[in-house]
Amino acid sequence: MYGMRELVLFYAALSDETRLRLLSLMKGREVCVCHLQSVLGTNQPKISRHLAYLRKAGLVETRREGKWIHYRLKEIDGDLESILSRTLAHLEQQPRIRKDRDRLGRATC
Repeated sequence: MYGMRELVLFYAALSDETRLRLLSLMKGREVCVCHLQSVLGTNQPKISRHLAYLRKAGLVETRREGKWIHYRLKEIDGDLESILSRTLAHLEQQPRIRKDRDRLGRATC
């Protein structure tokens, strides 16, 4: 069971467009920070700040490979997993998210 603090972090993480875009890009795959930066067209500090927020909220986890850090969705339990899954499914219908996923397929470090 999640406490009030965890719930607040979870819902706050979902309340930002950039974080929703990042979560959508990680759905079903692991993504390098440089790819996320390329797709969103923004600077590394901004991406890192949003990724740190998502980690604090318990939504993503990392893996380091040399100088690269790869992010992926973290498995979460119960109702929050259902909410996240439904949110990401709904986002797939958004044109901006579709463009992001297309750009991810072409991104290089």
